[in-house]
Amino acid sequence: MVKEHQLKLHNSLSGNKETFVPINQEYVGMYVCGPTVYSNVHLGNVRTFMSFDMIYRYLRHLGYKVRYVRNITDVGHLLDDSDEDKISKKARLEQLEPMEIVQKYTVDFHEVLRKFNNIPPNVEPTATGHIVEQIEITQELIEKGLAYVSNGSVYFDVKKYNDQGGDYGVLSNRNIDELFANTRVLDGQDEKRNPQDFALWKQALPEHIMRWPSPWGDGFPGWHLECTVMSTKYLGEQFDIHGGGMDLKFPHHECEIAQAKGAYGHSPVTYWLHANMLTLNGQKMSKSTGNTILPEELMTGNNEFFDKGFSPMVIRFFMMQAHYRSMLDFSNDALLASEKGYSRLMEAVKTLENLQPSGSSSVDIKQWVAKCYAAMDDDFNTPILIAHLFDAVKMINSIKDQTETIHPDDLIRLNDVFKAMIVEVLGLKEEQMAGNEDKLDGVVKMLIEMRKQARVDKDWALSDQIRDQLAALGIVLNDGKEGTTYTF
Repeated sequence: MVKEHQLKLHNSLSGNKETFVPINQEYVGMYVCGPTVYSNVHLGNVRTFMSFDMIYRYLRHLGYKVRYVRNITDVGHLLDDSDEDKISKKARLEQLEPMEIVQKYTVDFHEVLRKFNNIPPNVEPTATGHIVEQIEITQELIEKGLAYVSNGSVYFDVKKYNDQGGDYGVLSNRNIDELFANTRVLDGQDEKRNPQDFALWKQALPEHIMRWPSPWGDGFPGWHLECTVMSTKYLGEQFDIHGGGMDLKFPHHECEIAQAKGAYGHSPVTYWLHANMLTLNGQKMSKSTGNTILPEELMTGNNEFFDKGFSPMVIRFFMMQAHYRSMLDFSNDALLASEKGYSRLMEAVKTLENLQPSGSSSVDIKQWVAKCYAAMDDDFNTPILIAHLFDAVKMINSIKDQTETIHPDDLIRLNDVFKAMIVEVLGLKEEQMAGNEDKLDGVVKMLIEMRKQARVDKDWALSDQIRDQLAALGIVLNDGKEGTTYTF
């Protein structure tokens, strides 16, 4: 099927839509920046990973053999280039070992994406598993004169890189002189030759738990370097697609390009793709303002923004209704509308299974199929695809009501493509409890109240029995200061 399609991608590097031509015919290498596992995965991250899950799905649907690599950042994500990374800070605040933090939030990340029906990547490397390679490339950049040692830390020399023909700023279209002039003073800047130089390796202070020996002393890698190391290790020095959130374009992806060009002498990636961000009720999501919500809170309804909880597939369908490069606003009304749309789509899948063909077609299935693929071939335009799917819903209902007819061959084609676009490409599936969430919620809350009373009565056996039997059904109770909530 690959040869039948002319897929176009919006390349952030050029700012234009470009025809997709993989380096190796029929094989695609795709790298997506994964999470820094120091907290629960937030909705913005979920949208990014869901967008690239859809892209991965469509490439596979077209017949490409895709190697999808997505890393886990478990060390080195520096806070404003200071001497403390996010994981070490969270470990200190929660009084846990850093690797306990890593394990806790990696498990959460995987569990949340599983609920949203994301396909796991082919390779999921960790930063701590590639310390040796990060030291090696740092040494190589020092030997090439593009990095320097300062007080046990190693920095990439941005000015020297550009003076030697580099193009730092090429991805984000930033002027290097303006970057130097406008950089604010941060911890560790006194170690640098230039304010835009970034850490390849940081010296570990005595109290820093996460540390490894290196030629420059005990320390830990910088955040940007890990992605260069892991992407090129598993996909080669040049590969097809690099993805991530819009917020990573600068400085993270800009630094990746500079490091790779400095080390290998050429650009590492053909197509840079960036997913856009989310807003909540028209406002930027922010922990500081309280305008933020976790996936679990959205699913359970345990939040102050929504009237009820929404199932993972409704949330996924809602996200697919916006183009991956467009801003998307979460609101109660929008999700309620998506819930109805998702139900219509799933009902049409069932109706389609029972349709009977006739001798000829009064509907043009060939043209409808072409429109579906044209939408996805145009930079993965899922909202246009969904519009065409609802055109098919109308056709299906008309055929069911016998106001339209369909030939047996056309019925097979409609069935194949309709289901493929919904299940294989959009990643939607029928939920067992679809339409009965409120009933289930009521039953679980009743059991929570019974357990609460049992604890008041000091009937610990009944309390434990309710908890354990719910857990056996996949319903986990979470006791907190505000009461007991549950998750699937």
